[in-house]
Amino acid sequence: MSQTISIITLPFPLGMGSVNCYLLRAGDGYVLVDTGVPNARRTLANELDRLGCRPGALNLIILTHGDLDHIGNAAHLRSAFGSRIAMHAGDARAAETGDMFAGRQKSNAIVGALVPRLIGFGKAERFRPDVLIEDETVLSEYGLDARAILIPGHSKGSIGILTDDGDLFCGDLFENTKQPVLNSLMDDRDAGMRSVARLRLLGIRTVYPGHGRPFSMAELSEEQAGAD
Repeated sequence: MSQTISIITLPFPLGMGSVNCYLLRAGDGYVLVDTGVPNARRTLANELDRLGCRPGALNLIILTHGDLDHIGNAAHLRSAFGSRIAMHAGDARAAETGDMFAGRQKSNAIVGALVPRLIGFGKAERFRPDVLIEDETVLSEYGLDARAILIPGHSKGSIGILTDDGDLFCGDLFENTKQPVLNSLMDDRDAGMRSVARLRLLGIRTVYPGHGRPFSMAELSEEQAGAD
């Protein structure tokens, strides 16, 4: 069964770009992939309402990884909509502590201090996930014809959501703000390259990135995917 996909693009403050959330029709309800930044919460709420997703109808919130611009509204939505939050254990510490470098090999103290203030991520936005997703977790119990795929590289616990129709929601493994490319911010580049190699074998049709426009997997050249 084809999934209905609605793209919700939320702006960063100071014109510093944007982040995508994806609302998927799932049976009689919805699944939301990523939640954006807290200081764009009103825009997100208005878009969810416009699309017909109201309290009681949001079956699950899936977070592709623990970066604060992707998890920023999860705790609020869980409270407001009665939803459960799902993510991989490898990135759960970021959600629990508000430290986007928790669980990563690399860290940046300045970025770690500035980003929460910039996007409005405070203690109220921290949470523990209700569901820990593993590689190949099937999501049919939430009304979604899809499965989770572990795609580390950008972070240890990065996951993609691959629908039965071949649509991939990839978080920050790829971006497409100018052209489809491997994300330049990789915590483990070798792991990222292994993730790309795995994805090329899965018959993916369309990739929906965390930043930028959707693109066909066929558009992604070896060079753009970061191959040496």
